[in-house]
This record gives sequence, C-alpha cells and structure tokens, in this order.
Amino acid sequence: MSLPVNIGAVVLAAGKGARLHCGDRPKVLCEIGGQPIVAYTAATLARLGFTPDRLVLVVGFQHEKVREHFSDRVGYAHQTEQLGTAHAAFTGMRALPPEVAEVLVMGGDDSAFYKAESLERLVAEHLRSGALVTVLTAEFDTPPLICRVIRDAAGNCVALREKEHLSAAEQKTIKEINTGTYCLNRAWFEKLFPTMQPLVGLGEYGLNTVVEVAVAAGSRVNAVKLENPQEWFGVNTPEELAEADRRKRMAN
Repeated sequence: MSLPVNIGAVVLAAGKGARLHCGDRPKVLCEIGGQPIVAYTAATLARLGFTPDRLVLVVGFQHEKVREHFSDRVGYAHQTEQLGTAHAAFTGMRALPPEVAEVLVMGGDDSAFYKAESLERLVAEHLRSGALVTVLTAEFDTPPLICRVIRDAAGNCVALREKEHLSAAEQKTIKEINTGTYCLNRAWFEKLFPTMQPLVGLGEYGLNTVVEVAVAAGSRVNAVKLENPQEWFGVNTPEELAEADRRKRMAN
C-alpha cells in the first residue's frame, strides 16, 4: 500500500490517562497485547507508507518516554498545554513538511484496531470528494455515549454533536458516532484554527466543530462509515483497557 506524498498523518498522544491508572506513563504507552496502544497505530500507518517525516505524534505528558519508545521511527510535536483535539491537530500539522496538503488526524488511544485498508479507503474517499473535511464514523446498535453524527434529510453530514449537547431522543435514535478520525485540508484548517471558538462549557477547542464551520461556509464535508465498526475501540477506563488487551491477545 502507498499514499500520495502530499498526505501526512497526525496522531494525538499527549494525554495522561489518569483514569487508566497508567502511573507515570502517558496514556498511549499503556499496553495491550504486549505493546503500547499507540504502537499499533504507528505500525499501521507505516504499512500505509507514512514515512517518519510525514507521521507526527503530538506528545505532552511524559513526552520523553514516547520519544524513547519510538526514537526516529516517527516525528514529534510537543503540545505544552492540552487545549483540545483541534489545538493538538494544529500543533501536529505545523511539524509536517510544507508539501503536505492533506492530513489524516486520529487519536492515539482509540485507533489500535484500525485496519490499513480502512484508513486507505478513508483517505481515498477524502481525495476523491474534494472535501475540506472528511470524518470517519461508525454505527452501533447500542452506541457508546460519545459524539454523534448529525445528518440532513439527504444523508449529508452537517454536524458532530458532543454527548453533553445530545437530547435524550438523540441519544436513543442516533446510532452513528464520530470516531475522532478525520482527513483535513491543511491550508484551510491552519487558517481556520486561530479563529475557532472553544466548545461551550468545556473550554477546549474540539475538532468536531470543523464540520459545522465548513457546512456554514458552503464547503464540502464528507463522512465515511467504517464497514466494521469493531475497528474503532476507545480506551478510557481500566475495563476498556482490559478488553482491548483481551482482543489483541486473541488476534495474535
């Protein structure tokens, strides 16, 4: 597999992971299947053809330990303050070479089960559509209580709504979630970020808001649904860490 040289990848890996009881390790270095969570993501991206100069890990808490693990196999951007996913994506983008025009952005704690083919399809759909934003989604019979995908009557993605802002009816009826994985047009996003407003009540700059901004401007937004929703698995609790570990060990 290979991707155009104007595609870069940014993996968000700056979090503490206090709820996982990671101790003095960053969240993404907690292990599943005998390897750090983010190691699977980095390996998948490398198989797709992302070279170290085009694969940036955004690091923060105990960043030295992430650098020690990966050495020169990836690039790095240091997020000194954790101000949300949009801020982290912006920080990572600035470390990519100037020729990178489109950027794949994903979390380092929920992407360990992605198949290379799924990410390749996401990038291909983004490039084919000419969208400024393409979001990867997943549909579950019983979705976790996280950001949901709002579509219009024609089926177009028009918003990504945080769990705090979902009505009870929306929680029951909307089965499609935002995985937190995006393809973004770099020039557009780097121009947009300094003007973004923080999420209401959260004080952070969230990537999910880019969809509504693009829609309001009349720009193209695309949404690609995972064919197998089980490829997305968020690790935010000790129970989820144990389940991710079990799945990886069964797959090995």
